[in-house]
Amino acid sequence: MRISSLWYLIKEGFKNIFNNRMMSLASVVVLMSCLIITGSAALISVNVNTLISTIGDEDEITVYLKPEYPDLDSIKLGPKISAISNVLSYKYRSREDVLKDYKKSLGDDIYEAMKGKGNPFGNEYSVKLKDLTKFNETVSSISELEGVDKVSDRSDVAGKLTKLNYFVTVVGLWVVLILAVVTLFIISNTIKMTMYSRRFEISIMKSVGATNTFIRIPFIVEAMTIGLLSGLVASGAILSLYEPVRNAASGVIGMIRTSTLSVDRIWLPTLLTMSAIGIIIGLIGGIISMIRYLNKEGGAIIGR
Repeated sequence: MRISSLWYLIKEGFKNIFNNRMMSLASVVVLMSCLIITGSAALISVNVNTLISTIGDEDEITVYLKPEYPDLDSIKLGPKISAISNVLSYKYRSREDVLKDYKKSLGDDIYEAMKGKGNPFGNEYSVKLKDLTKFNETVSSISELEGVDKVSDRSDVAGKLTKLNYFVTVVGLWVVLILAVVTLFIISNTIKMTMYSRRFEISIMKSVGATNTFIRIPFIVEAMTIGLLSGLVASGAILSLYEPVRNAASGVIGMIRTSTLSVDRIWLPTLLTMSAIGIIIGLIGGIISMIRYLNKEGGAIIGR
């Protein structure tokens, strides 16, 4: 096939989209919805697995001391923590340092007001463990020390995140399957309507010896373009909402900000994946719609 003929067929494919713009728009909206749900579920799953991995590999815990516990006694508590067999090392953080860490989220005015006697935080210890299999035993031993208010234990967070990941995966899969079927149906009908509106032209083309491949190309271009547009719009929607959602989630679970993927790391894979999936679904929908028509000879296409 000559380049000029191929370019003509591609232009015909784009023209088909404009001529059937309402059905094409419906196809884009439905497929875009499917891809947004698919992409969102995939990103949630990837980030949840990253969080679970971070929690599972974390060999450091935070020991929060009671706010009223004296500073001198807090410092003397370090050797007692170190004496616990599973403790590898520890680092002391004063209540002033803890308050400074919260300065950005509190604001300068509140920070200044909370200095000194107004500081509601207690001193802390960051403790590294030797063996994570003895995590619960070590936390229990540290919790029994005088002055300890609580010890961070994120194993329950990992369990909740695992359940969330399962729920998102199962529900997302069913919704995606349903929307995928609906999308294929709409794209298929869009191509069928285009072919029906051009049935006389197709009949003449087949009568003068045009091959099925020659006839198919404009409709394949139309279907794949619909898929590509859907993928691009879906990617834009996901990426524009990703950071705001990530920031909001970090307000609930602080470690989300440091333990999840930034938008810089996911924008290109998301764009390429969503576009590829959209093109593939569009291609499948186009092929399904053409099987019925192009298996008939020219006269049958126009209802003879």
